[in-house]
Amino acid sequence: MVLPPIGAERGRAVAAGLAGTHVLIVGDAMLDKFIAGRVTRLSPEAPVPVVMFDHESHRIGGAANVAHNVTALGGHATLVAVTGQDEAAATLAHACRDASIAPAFVGDPGRPTTTKVRIVTERNQQVARVDYEADSDISGDVEQRVVSAVHQHATSAAAIVISDYLKGAVTARVMQAAVAAGRERGIPVLVDPKIPHIDYYAGVTLITPNHHEAEIATNMRVRTEDEARIAARVFRERAACGALLMTRGDQGMWLIGEGVEGHLPAAAREVADVTGAGDTVIATLALTLAAGATLAEAAWLANEAAGIAVAKFGPSVVTPAELLRAIDASAGV
Repeated sequence: MVLPPIGAERGRAVAAGLAGTHVLIVGDAMLDKFIAGRVTRLSPEAPVPVVMFDHESHRIGGAANVAHNVTALGGHATLVAVTGQDEAAATLAHACRDASIAPAFVGDPGRPTTTKVRIVTERNQQVARVDYEADSDISGDVEQRVVSAVHQHATSAAAIVISDYLKGAVTARVMQAAVAAGRERGIPVLVDPKIPHIDYYAGVTLITPNHHEAEIATNMRVRTEDEARIAARVFRERAACGALLMTRGDQGMWLIGEGVEGHLPAAAREVADVTGAGDTVIATLALTLAAGATLAEAAWLANEAAGIAVAKFGPSVVTPAELLRAIDASAGV
């Protein structure tokens, strides 16, 4: 069953409600750093290229990219994340503020800020990558401060997003705090999951696995719509969540929830880079649900937003104008 499109008038009405909507994002924020230069020779010390430095840049990633997608669509984002007490933490906080994100970081002196340093050539070819991270679960005072921050910032939020990258910030206790805050406030709680934590997500409103994650969690193959339908049902029951939106790349999405189930064809007209598309999906879902969209409407709009995002290179964001154009194009306006 193919879910019907939202329609131009209704889509525009929902999109108009995104501005200023507050979403709380909780999870693993990262800093992506790029060191770029020219390669003209190999090192005499080892068979590796010598990169002559030209410039360096950085981007925000992980949970911070989800927050950036929220602000790009006109929403207000507060980001609760764990960082080190280092220069990278200050850089990440500054970059978040530049993206209109309110950082509510919890500093942990026992770990570095998760940072991926990529050495790339002038043709954007990656030569090497160095990761700075400690992926052990937070505990003790650090975990308590994250739980307190969740409760504090949930009081003004219209939706909560958990962005789990298995870097330690999302523990069973943090998840319990988010679900409890969502229930107390009567607001949706959405999770971009990692399968080792599937038992943590019980009680959430919506979970957004990709089809590879669904295959692992259900021990089932997902290639056809029938296989997606069956796996989605099994995953939803396994995770004990309210609804599930499975992303399937160029095969579109599969949605299952209370009173709704069906397929969404891929909205992408061309694909340049799928990096960060999942961040765009969950940010759009959270904002549109908070703005009053039904589950099917939110999924349809998230599908359109993903189609826009994958047409761009690198982790990207979607603007309200781009989303409105996609709504009109799908409705034949």
